Amino acid sequence: MPESRSRKKAAYIPPPTKSAGPKVNPPWFVPVMLGLMLVGLAWIVVTYLSQSQYPIPSLGSWNLAIGGVLIVAGFGMTTRWR
Repeated sequence: MPESRSRKKAAYIPPPTKSAGPKVNPPWFVPVMLGLMLVGLAWIVVTYLSQSQYPIPSLGSWNLAIGGVLIVAGFGMTTRWR
């Protein structure tokens, strides 16, 4: 019976070298992230306490949406935090 040929292994290729150091956020990143979340929370609290009369009276219940968007933007920034 003929002998099967052995498989040839591919040559080892080392992984590419990484950059010099870890990426860091600019110093303004965390204060802006926390600020957005806190301002959004304050916006919603003021809207509830004033029965949708403040912070912008003409928007009515849309003030809740603005506060929610601010909070979501802050939480969205947490995905980029290093």
